[in-house]
Amino acid sequence: MSDSFEKAFSKWKIYLALFLGLSISGGILIYSFTRSEFHEVEKGTGDYIWKDTNHNKRIDYSDPEEFIAVPNGNFEQKNAYQVLSDISWNSTTFFWIFLALLGMVGRDLGYMIRIRILTKNQLTWTQSFHVIMIWEFASALAPGVMSGATVAMFILNREKIALGKATAIVILTAFLDNLFYVIIIPILFLFIPSGKLFPSAGNESMMAVFWTGFSVFALLCIVLFSSIVLYPKLVFKLLTFITRIPLLKRFQAGAAKTGNDVKTTAIEMKKEPFSFWLKAFGATVFSWSSRFLVINFIMQAFLSLGFLQQTQIFTKQFVLWMFLRISPTPGGSGVAEWAFGELLSEFSTSVVLLGTMAVLWRLISYFPYLMIGSIILPRWLARQGKKKD
Repeated sequence: MSDSFEKAFSKWKIYLALFLGLSISGGILIYSFTRSEFHEVEKGTGDYIWKDTNHNKRIDYSDPEEFIAVPNGNFEQKNAYQVLSDISWNSTTFFWIFLALLGMVGRDLGYMIRIRILTKNQLTWTQSFHVIMIWEFASALAPGVMSGATVAMFILNREKIALGKATAIVILTAFLDNLFYVIIIPILFLFIPSGKLFPSAGNESMMAVFWTGFSVFALLCIVLFSSIVLYPKLVFKLLTFITRIPLLKRFQAGAAKTGNDVKTTAIEMKKEPFSFWLKAFGATVFSWSSRFLVINFIMQAFLSLGFLQQTQIFTKQFVLWMFLRISPTPGGSGVAEWAFGELLSEFSTSVVLLGTMAVLWRLISYFPYLMIGSIILPRWLARQGKKKD
């Protein structure tokens, strides 16, 4: 298992994730900074007027063919540097960026609190930090359609938690994450119509993908809940059934033991008071809310947005997260930046500004895990090796 674990973090995977992430972020910046934009000004003070040449009844601010040079117009043309120079880089801007950084700290703090609750404080704060950072590191290297769940089970097991119990804990974290999504979405959609959460272009297809994904997560939530709370023997029976396959028979004994441990842990978990589950779910809500607020804070740093707009941005991130979950690239690279621009374009007509905010978001929410994980993992493995000796 140790060899497989180290292969999961092979250098080429780290370099691939960095290469893809940096290439896509760099590409967005280059694309944004080589575009000219048109901005509406007071009538008679600009050099251009708008003409709907493509007949979509919408002003395409970055399309030069839609603007005709005339004296005393109501639009002016700006390059990327002029757009950025118009931004007031003051203490308020840096205050909101600082809050965005704190949002990421809150995200991981929530995860650490939750893992300590689920392990009944068997992990110290230092151990919890290492577990969460390596877990996030694994997720950053894996495609969005996968997760760091297998790695998380191994890490918890190496921190002296029985593999069966570690498996049950990881299942519970997945259940709580999906429960947050399944519960909060209908509540938020009561206040904001679903039509306002998707871009007008490709609205129907995006909505179809989103609601299909939502249905899958709702079903998964039921399955995970059943495997731990309603029917603890489910994992045991599933593992023993799979290992009846001839090629997997050699894993039968280990699978049976793990299944039994999961069943025992699940039975113990069922006896926990309601307050235990409330604390675990509260930590989940805190973590995910902190994660989503990062984008809210970044956008507030550059745009003056009201409460309803901020609520709409927060809700849109449930859609954004769905596309990250189905991404085939490491850490959702490419898909994340594209979805950011598509979903949040109504709050700014500036391609330059949206591109800059998208890259800043990834710099805060993605790249740090690659760097922190690369530093922590070798030290953690070395410490585990010494324990064995």
